[in-house]
Amino acid sequence: MGAVHWLAKPQDHDYVAAASYLTLIAGDELVGPIVESLRGADTATLDAKDILRASRLPLLAIDNPHVASDLKKIRKRQALSPILLVRGDIAAGRPLQIVDGYHRACASYLTDENTPIPCRIVDLPAGG
Repeated sequence: MGAVHWLAKPQDHDYVAAASYLTLIAGDELVGPIVESLRGADTATLDAKDILRASRLPLLAIDNPHVASDLKKIRKRQALSPILLVRGDIAAGRPLQIVDGYHRACASYLTDENTPIPCRIVDLPAGG
């Protein structure tokens, strides 16, 4: 299938999607600071397999409509948006949170589990 191509930075709608997801799992007082931290974070590169393992999320099937759409983009060599992450805490038993880009992570894994994925990753703010 070939290499996965990536945009240089997340798109504005990725942060909106991240905020929407975060409202389900974090208090309102944390959503804004987390999203702003993601906007200002440097981009790191992590392997697809490590992201999925740390998140404890299942690999979505190739026939999932969103995964299939991302796989089609990969085949067409269209760039995907980097994913947005909130770091887990092993001591607290809290997994990594993929706050935007779960489908892209799965499509990348299905292409090659060692696919390097550009990510913005931040820690949960103190008290979160």
